[in-house]
Amino acid sequence: MSQFTILCFKQSTISSRYWLESYLKQYLLYHARVFSNGINNRHKSYISKKENVSKSKTFKLRVLQDIKQTKRKMEVIIEKENIWTVPNFLCVGRILTSPYLSYLILSQDYQIALSLLIIAGFSDLADGWIARTWTSQASKLGSFLDPVADKLLVGTLFLSLAWVGLVPIPLTCLVVARDIVLVSAASYIRYQSLPPPKTLAKYFDPTYATAQLAPTYISKINTAIQLSFVAGTLAAPIFHFVNHPALKVSCYITALTTLAGGVSYLISRNTYKLLRKKSSKKSSH
Repeated sequence: MSQFTILCFKQSTISSRYWLESYLKQYLLYHARVFSNGINNRHKSYISKKENVSKSKTFKLRVLQDIKQTKRKMEVIIEKENIWTVPNFLCVGRILTSPYLSYLILSQDYQIALSLLIIAGFSDLADGWIARTWTSQASKLGSFLDPVADKLLVGTLFLSLAWVGLVPIPLTCLVVARDIVLVSAASYIRYQSLPPPKTLAKYFDPTYATAQLAPTYISKINTAIQLSFVAGTLAAPIFHFVNHPALKVSCYITALTTLAGGVSYLISRNTYKLLRKKSSKKSSH
């Protein structure tokens, strides 16, 4: 082999080795970049997943806190109480007596009607005295039930006496209209004081104490005057003083106190108050 051929072979070998090394370097650099990018992508994906998990946990915690706060708001107004008290039973007794009193008046059995009315009047005095004397017998329901029982009793008596011609119709309309307005206002207060969701079950559940009624002083006087007027009117046919001037005077007095009592409910700011359950912190002090 000539010297020129040997030289050419050496040069071609060197050139091939150079290109091979260059190719290997590029190949290794390319795969190193791919591997590095893969690691970076996996790291970013891991961090992203970790952040998403953290955000998800934060969101769940916020939702749970919102649910707990909503539950506290739903329960903060409402407090169940004992309704099985003697004053409440007396009020229910007056309510149940009202239809029978009406029947007696329409049957012109005034003597028995007057006797039952006197018993109902004493029960009205008794339930207030019991509730004031024994605090365990006082209830928020009773603050609504007592005036409702009085108004139902008085309204029934006025309507029945007007039917038999013993009480003027205008006075009866005044008394009944005022009582309808007051009972409607009490029903509205009851509905507004309920926590969401407002359901019929909650509305008619007497153990849920949501508001307390405080009758005005004029209203108490008016109730006493109305019952006294009705008692005198029932006694008139028995003792034969139907057209006595004292009954006419008491009729005007009853009308004036009825109007004054209705106005006192409208202008008084302390007629009712919404009840809120005391928090555990406050109750502990």
